Amino acid sequence: MLTIAASNTKTKKLNDTAVEYINGIEVIKAFGKSKTSYEKFVIAAKEGADCFIDWMRRCNLWQNISLLIMPYFLLGLLPFGAKFYMDGTVSGSDLLMLIILSLGLVSPFMTIASYLDGVSKMGTIIGEATEILEREELKRPDTMTAKPNGTDIVLKDVHFGYKDEEILHGISLNIRQGTVNALVGPSGSGKSTIAKLIASFWDADSGSITFGGVDIRKIPLEHYNNNIAYVSQDNYLFDETIMDNIRMGNPNASDEDVINAAKACGCHEFIMQLEHGYNTVVGGAGGHLSGGERQRISIARAMLKNAPVVILDEATAYTDPENEALVQSSVAKLVQGKTLLVIAHRLSTIASADQIIVINNGKLEAVGTQQELLKKSPLYTQMWNAHMAVKEEA
Repeated sequence: MLTIAASNTKTKKLNDTAVEYINGIEVIKAFGKSKTSYEKFVIAAKEGADCFIDWMRRCNLWQNISLLIMPYFLLGLLPFGAKFYMDGTVSGSDLLMLIILSLGLVSPFMTIASYLDGVSKMGTIIGEATEILEREELKRPDTMTAKPNGTDIVLKDVHFGYKDEEILHGISLNIRQGTVNALVGPSGSGKSTIAKLIASFWDADSGSITFGGVDIRKIPLEHYNNNIAYVSQDNYLFDETIMDNIRMGNPNASDEDVINAAKACGCHEFIMQLEHGYNTVVGGAGGHLSGGERQRISIARAMLKNAPVVILDEATAYTDPENEALVQSSVAKLVQGKTLLVIAHRLSTIASADQIIVINNGKLEAVGTQQELLKKSPLYTQMWNAHMAVKEEA
């Protein structure tokens, strides 16, 4: 049975398909896929139109009845008005005023009737927004009840899933203070999920994550966030100047501090080539900059925060080969003495890590140094050989 919710779902699918098609138009043209890619949009548009038309047909009867009846307010008013006038209940001037008012109500009520379909949609849309607003928030205390001792991070039998699908299955890790740790594994194995759980973006469904010996759920969120600097593959830049975007890592930093962080992360040269230098507005989501430039600014912002724990989720994914070496060198200097967790697909960049953690299908496959894993982990050996083969060919 057709519902308003189904119509809204089809409309949202059409909007998503249209945005996807527009964003990917360069790739579509480059590979000559205009016809096949457009077909997906056509199907979504047809389904959306058919669903909307069917729903409007269901509404037409009652809407037309409303539009038919509303202009005839006067037919109902005159007989009763005449009777009350003859009985002396209503004076002639009052009856005349009621007649005038009834004629004036026709247009507003007809306008309301024309918006009945929009009013019907409103309930579904408000319900979806309310469902998001009513989702359970992270529960954190307002005050510190137990002070962490150091920055050791320990995961004990952590399970986590999105909705009904479990992604992590009993992960147990020990990330020691001041060490370099790397998360590696096939795409979709759960590496980024582990990093985001450590960063306290979500809570584990079961098990525990401790920071300095204290469960992170018992640490005030602001205090914990001050100890974590997180750089993901797709960092967001606000529609502000480059100076302001980097300074978000530390609002109290001076301009000189910001510039020094940018120099350390290889940003300074390209920033100075921009029309307004550090006062250049980056546009919505950093749209005026390339992916590599946005990534380096995000790294500079994280480094300026000077947090004791740094999480890099494939932080050099969008950097070109020349700047990747500069960023890697800068990161190595800036994270000295800090606890570092790196998610990497280029295994050569993490070969010297103190601890390499291999994740496969949401489970802990193996833990050890580069040499240890090459001896005891077939998966890591396979990944390393494949990486080196590609690197040699390049």
